[in-house]
Amino acid sequence: MMEVDALGLDEVDRKILSTIIENFGGGPVGISTIAAAIDEEKDTIESIYEPFLMRIGFLERTIRGRKVTAKAYSHLGYDLPPTPQGSLFNK
Repeated sequence: MMEVDALGLDEVDRKILSTIIENFGGGPVGISTIAAAIDEEKDTIESIYEPFLMRIGFLERTIRGRKVTAKAYSHLGYDLPPTPQGSLFNK
């Protein structure tokens, strides 16, 4: 039986988010890489899980890949990664 939390996340939703956080530093990471890492079909992630996670503000699609939001880090009990200060202009 699948456990669904108060926000409607099931085991696979949590697995997608925690894998991106733990293995890929929160993203960005490509959908094919996510699919391989959690042993789930790419199309299933894109059509079933991703729209829900984006709708509740836990996942963002960027040009470079998928990123987990601060809201998801908080909900899953992860500390936010440190933000580089001034990284846009200090290159």
